[in-house]
Amino acid sequence: MKKTLLLLFLFSLIIIEVQAQKLRGTDKSPMDMAYYPDNFAHDRKFAPKLIGDMPAIVRVTYSRPAKKEREVFGTKIVPYGEVWRLGANESAEIKFYQDVTIQGKKVKAGTYSLFAIPTATEWTIILNKDLDFWGAYSYNKENDVLRVSVPTKKTDEVVENFSIQCVKGSNDKEITMKMAWDMTLVEVPISF
Repeated sequence: MKKTLLLLFLFSLIIIEVQAQKLRGTDKSPMDMAYYPDNFAHDRKFAPKLIGDMPAIVRVTYSRPAKKEREVFGTKIVPYGEVWRLGANESAEIKFYQDVTIQGKKVKAGTYSLFAIPTATEWTIILNKDLDFWGAYSYNKENDVLRVSVPTKKTDEVVENFSIQCVKGSNDKEITMKMAWDMTLVEVPISF
């Protein structure tokens, strides 16, 4: 009886060990983060919300799908006129470390889901208070905190993976959140 129990115990350990070594592969649309200031994610010797004298302003968490020689906008990948999660997989999220203003509309510090409704000439950028869901399938317009429209621009070259970057704006109290994929670029000015 003791030998049987010992053998069952050892067998279960072997099975657990084998199963523990099976990890899922790399995501086809890897997750990324964009910060402002941009070195916030890379320079951890400072306090978590401070880079030198510059406080952190924004962090965007999103996934980066690839173009892969496909038409992206106005297709089933990103249809015009429909809510898009800005990337792939989970809905994109944006965190403001302090109160900001976008196109004259005030937004309180906090974390929001980030969506867009793209068309050929402009995108409606949406901040929504619902968090932690996959895609835009659970998107609820009633929980929008902000909606603004920004014009599209054409990039000089193809952007293979959807990208978001936050850069210094026209003055010390403004940044620009740039979003680009394929040959499309939008820029969202954010004041703080």
